[in-house]
Amino acid sequence: MKIASIVIALAAALPAAAIAAGDHQNHGAMVADSQRQSQAPADAQWVDGLVKKVDKTAGKVTLAHGPLKNLGMDMAMTMAFRVKDADWLDQLKAGDKIRFVANDINGVLTVVKFEMAK
Repeated sequence: MKIASIVIALAAALPAAAIAAGDHQNHGAMVADSQRQSQAPADAQWVDGLVKKVDKTAGKVTLAHGPLKNLGMDMAMTMAFRVKDADWLDQLKAGDKIRFVANDINGVLTVVKFEMAK
């Protein structure tokens, strides 16, 4: 009887472990893509960020940032984002402190608003 209980417990734990391991691939995104796509921009919030890198060729900025609840990211992390307007990259440099709003636009995490932090 004990062996059956152990087998059942392991069988129940394996799918959860597989889901947790695969979740890192999306930088902690906990919300399904279809749900993220349907979220209104009103769900977005301003988040503090630190510019780590500006890549004008790729049209991206790498930011260390706090949680992005509207994107299902509950932890602080560093990641690259596209920017809504490529001209914004001329205004940013590594070391800048900013506040920004990011949304999922057609499956691409994009900074849609930003301002220099005070």
